[in-house]
Amino acid sequence: MILVTSDEVPGRKIVKTLGLVRGNTIRARHVGKDLLAVLRGLVGGEITDYTKMIAESREQAIDRLVDEAKSLGANAVVGLRFTTASMMQGAAELLAYGTAVVIE
Repeated sequence: MILVTSDEVPGRKIVKTLGLVRGNTIRARHVGKDLLAVLRGLVGGEITDYTKMIAESREQAIDRLVDEAKSLGANAVVGLRFTTASMMQGAAELLAYGTAVVIE
């Protein structure tokens, strides 16, 4: 599966547009990690537990997007984008979306 943020795949022709595909995940923070994050905030630096959590969330959202695109018969997704939204205090959604296409 080819994933690109552009509206076309360089050097390839889109022969069919299949429509919007998306994948999302919702993650909640862990109280113990919040305490470590507060301490990290006092001294500065990267909060590696949250960096790891967001990276895992992004990969899970992409995997779900790819599964949906494959189910439509796509071999590429163009216009790939990510967005996040707060769902409740301590939880957030990460959404990946794009357009499923068939390319030559």
